[in-house]
Parts: sequence; C-alpha cells; structure tokens
Amino acid sequence: MRSDSFGYLGDDEVYLDCACQTLRPEPVIKALNEYYREYNSCGERVKYAWGKKVDTAVEDTRDKVLKFLKLSPRDYFTSFTLNTTYGINLILNQLDPAGIKQVVTTDIEHNSPFLSTIAFARRHGMPRVVLEREPDGSINLANADFDHALVVVNTNSNIDGRALGNAHAVVKAVHKAGGIIVIDAAQSMAHYHKNLEKLEADAICFSAHKMYSASLGVMVVCKSLLERINITFIGGGMVDDVTESEYVLSANSPQHIYTIFEPGLQAWGEIIALGEAIDWLEKAEKKSRVYELSERLHSFLKSQPGVHLTTEAPSTTMAFYHDKIDAHLLAEGLSTEGIMARSGYFCCHHYLNHAMHYPPLLRFSLGHHNTDADIEKAERVLERTFN
Repeated sequence: MRSDSFGYLGDDEVYLDCACQTLRPEPVIKALNEYYREYNSCGERVKYAWGKKVDTAVEDTRDKVLKFLKLSPRDYFTSFTLNTTYGINLILNQLDPAGIKQVVTTDIEHNSPFLSTIAFARRHGMPRVVLEREPDGSINLANADFDHALVVVNTNSNIDGRALGNAHAVVKAVHKAGGIIVIDAAQSMAHYHKNLEKLEADAICFSAHKMYSASLGVMVVCKSLLERINITFIGGGMVDDVTESEYVLSANSPQHIYTIFEPGLQAWGEIIALGEAIDWLEKAEKKSRVYELSERLHSFLKSQPGVHLTTEAPSTTMAFYHDKIDAHLLAEGLSTEGIMARSGYFCCHHYLNHAMHYPPLLRFSLGHHNTDADIEKAERVLERTFN
C-alpha cells in the first residue's frame, strides 16, 4: 500500500526516476505551502515577526544538514544555492589555483563535475587526470596519484548507483598528498547518506530535490577551504557595509560565514522545506522497503534475455540496454502503461557513449514511495515487452 506521504500518486502511476528528482512527501509540500501562505518574507533582512520566523527555520535547516552528515559546526558550515552543479562551480570558479598541480576526476562522473574539472584545468593550464573506477565504484588508491591535486568525484553514480565505498580512505589520501577534494553527493543523500557520515572532505555538494525536498542546492564546506577562495561572485546578502570602492564581507563574522556562497536573495521556502524533508527522511528510512524492492527489480532484469545491466551490483538506481529494443522507444512504451523511467545517457556522455560505447540506456531509480505493486507492474509490462 502506498504511504500517506504520497497519497497524491495514482495507483496506476509508477514513478521510477528518483535519480533525476524524488517525489515530494506531503509534509514537505505542506511546509513549503505554509511558508508562502503564512509568513512569506525575507530572511536576514527584516525585523518583523514573519522574517524572524524565517530566520529561525533557516538556521534550523543549516544545523540539521550538519547533524545529518554528523559533521561538526566547529569545522563546517552549510550554504544554499541552486543545485549541485552550481555549488561545484561556485567553488571551482573561485578557488585559488596556487599550489594545485593537477585536476583529478573519474570516468563515471555526471557532467556536473566532469565539465567543471575540464574548465578548471583549461583555465589554469593544468593537467587533468580521469581515473577509472573499479567495478564496485571504488577508487584503487594504489594506482591513484593525488599529489597536490584538486579532486572532484561522486560518492554514488547517477548511472547505476555504484558507490565510492572507500570514500573515507580517498579523502585521507588526497589530504595526505596535499590536495583538495570536493564531493558530488547528489545521488547519495536520499538513500546512501550513511556512507557520507563524518566524511571530512573540503566540500560536499548535493541537491535537495534528489532527497525528497524542493528544488535547491546545498553546499557543506570545511571552514579551512575559505583560505583558498577568492570571492568574485558577490552581491546583496553578502556584505555588512559598502563604501564607494570597498566592502566588508558578512562572512568575516563567524556566525555569518555561510554568506560567502550566498549572493542575492535566497530560496527561503525551499530551505525551510529541506529541514522538513530531513526530518521526514529519517523516519521514512526506518520502514522503507526501497532496498528490497530495488534488489527484486535488479534480479528480474538480470534474468531477462537480451538485457544488459551496466553493473552486477543491485542499487536503488539501475541502468540497462536491450539487444533489440531502443531505450527511447522502450521508455515511450512504458509511459503508455503509466511507468515513468529515464532513457538516454543521463548526463554521463563520456563514460556511457565514448568510453563504453553503449547505446542509449534505460534507467530505473526507485524511492521510498515505491510499493510491491509498482515493481509487479513494471515486471509484468517488461516481461510482455521483452518476450
């Protein structure tokens, strides 16, 4: 039976595209609507009651993000932005290249870190290394050179969920080699955030809309990284005072350090909704069957003739192609049956198209809203289609 949190989803609708964006549970929708209906005001700018309520709720969300990742506010702070891509670029476009000898990423990255590392290496005339991830998603540290490197990698692939299982060891290796590491956690926060707990990266970027909240980007940044940041993207909300040719950054004050990455008016309602989403997610995980259902669907796909999965390991995200059926046509056909899935290269063109030479793929990505009935319907329709 479908959870009350997703009561708006029809019984005949099967949503399997959570790697793009998760559905929003009712408590999150309610929190966002309450902001717009009951206290729609600016944060950090006003003295009236609505604004004070916004300030309290936003500060609460900042704290919840750090607690969710088990990171200390002594060492880290939370800033909000548009999405994961924007957060990574905010860092890389303002990062002082002095002391950085090379740029390192991996082959199974989303275009977000892949393109931004290309741009950084070109801009500063540095070599760029693309490491091959192991079949299980880990990085072979014996073959990795992180000497004074800027490293940008994901902790779960958006192709098929492959995890950076040795993430803590990778972070330690990068720091030991004098490098900086930025984590793309977009695919980890909804279902695999435990792997990120106490991960002492220089920055962790993710998208709230992939963890059951409204569209929003989140940056969790180590305070020491600011020594390497040259602020060039600046505007309202970031300064305490301005003269004709000078300004005083609000981030100079420890309690407002987060403003360093928050130019302009923030998405106050969406930030408040994220706080509600974290509360909801911690409760939902205790009774969710998403991992069991994912294993079931993955096992079914492995058993089907003509189906080729990109990895043998089950995950909440899985991708495959069929010997005889075009993935885009398959996605269209599934849509006519009320099954929503993604087809194509999922913003991973280098790896899927040019490295592996795969045809366009079909991707299923499950969430806490999914039920046995969803998987039964998907299996029934696919079996009929394949055979």
